Amino acid sequence: MDDTFPFRVAAIDVGSNGIRFQAAEFLQPQHYTTLEQVRTPVRLGQSAFQSGVLDKDAMDAAVDAIVGYAERAKSLGVQKYRAVATSAVRDSANGRKFMDRVRREAGVELETISGAEEMRLVHQAVRSRLDLRSGHWVVADLGGGSCEVAVVDHENVRGTVSHAIGTVRLLQELGGSDADSEFEQRVEEYVNAVRLPMRQRAAGFIATGGNIEALARLAATDPDENGVSVIPLNVLRSIRKRLSRLTYQERVTTLDLREDRADVIIPAAIIYERICVMSGVDRIHVPNVGLKDGILLDLVDDMIEHVPHAKRQEQAIANAALAIGRRYRFEVPHARQVSRLALSLFDQLEKLHGMGEADRRILVAASLLHDVGAFINYQKHHKHSYYIISQTEIPGFTGDELDLVAQVARYHRKGEPALHHQPYVDLAAGDRTRVCRLSAILRVADALDREHRQAVRDVVATVHDDTVILEISGRGDLSLERWALDKKGKMFEKTFDRALHTRRAGVRV
Repeated sequence: MDDTFPFRVAAIDVGSNGIRFQAAEFLQPQHYTTLEQVRTPVRLGQSAFQSGVLDKDAMDAAVDAIVGYAERAKSLGVQKYRAVATSAVRDSANGRKFMDRVRREAGVELETISGAEEMRLVHQAVRSRLDLRSGHWVVADLGGGSCEVAVVDHENVRGTVSHAIGTVRLLQELGGSDADSEFEQRVEEYVNAVRLPMRQRAAGFIATGGNIEALARLAATDPDENGVSVIPLNVLRSIRKRLSRLTYQERVTTLDLREDRADVIIPAAIIYERICVMSGVDRIHVPNVGLKDGILLDLVDDMIEHVPHAKRQEQAIANAALAIGRRYRFEVPHARQVSRLALSLFDQLEKLHGMGEADRRILVAASLLHDVGAFINYQKHHKHSYYIISQTEIPGFTGDELDLVAQVARYHRKGEPALHHQPYVDLAAGDRTRVCRLSAILRVADALDREHRQAVRDVVATVHDDTVILEISGRGDLSLERWALDKKGKMFEKTFDRALHTRRAGVRV
């Protein structure tokens, strides 16, 4: 145990149906005592999913709640916190304005996270309660705006699919009410589109979120010694029938459901039932932890591990990118080699390019996946790579960051970024600069494995006033690699305003 314990950390989860705060004290890794836990019923998703913007009154209430959370965190002596927002803020046109208000009025840095990053954090929490070493499990994290479905084992998230079928979103889009007898049928038809990122039978099904915890309470299932409840599928179906016979007000008064839970719990039960059947199992494991618990565990990992959070996040991104690449049958040795050389150049040229850890993570994913488009067709595979990456969630990236990954991969060959390329033009000026710099580095790394035979062992970069000299070592004469570098290095020279030369074993080549 690290002698710097105890640690006090906090999580703020700005969801579509409510805002949650949890502060905890860790006496050792993975074990904590909750100091305070609060939920404020602010339904940001109600307006966001209807009009595409966050309602002013909802934003005011949310900001007030977060101001209070920040004050409580300070009074509790919290050493570190993380505040995240999910689909309502992520999908709204004025989400950035809301985040700026939170920073200005509460002093809290709020970040939007992708569905894949949300699932990575949920997985952190789930594996603290359940032994997942028996195979591949399906995990569904259902919120007000989306449902993240993943295949996981004890070590990693193996695949994630994000569905825009959150409970609040369904109410808005399908117009549910007590008087509408066809509402459940419309929900069932809607959730038939749910797909799992696996085809074989799962080792088990795990569900997280406030709705499944409420359903577990209605099922009267006692948690085991690890805090995990189990709901048999037939019991879930019985509860759903019972809920359907009650009006909204009866669900509140008879079943003691919160007002902002009583209207969304039926669509939630339908979604859980659907995923359970698709998983090929007959019971649902409810670990009674979720996103905020994963944030707490992740924060403490940051504080105690010798490997910084940025490096662990980078490794998680690399693992996810490799899993995606294998799905599209890419060349693993070539992908690893190009990524290794690209990251080496990135680190050595830090003073020249001036980029940081977030850019390095973008380069990790882009370098590993730059050739993934060859699965569709080798001709124009750089453009196919852009399409595949832009349509695939990678844990750790927001939607905007994923677009940068896709664009860096797209420009690893052929034409350079140009003002008639619409996705590139749509970027902010600073992001266009990032794409150019990262793509230029990736082109050099790709040239150094021109024959896909991993002949280059090492590259040492030295920056001078008007040149960058690359000293390369490896097997054979590396003539094709040097030829490719001469051809593909033009973008590097233009981007960094330096001539690019190579040396080998201290001899000019």
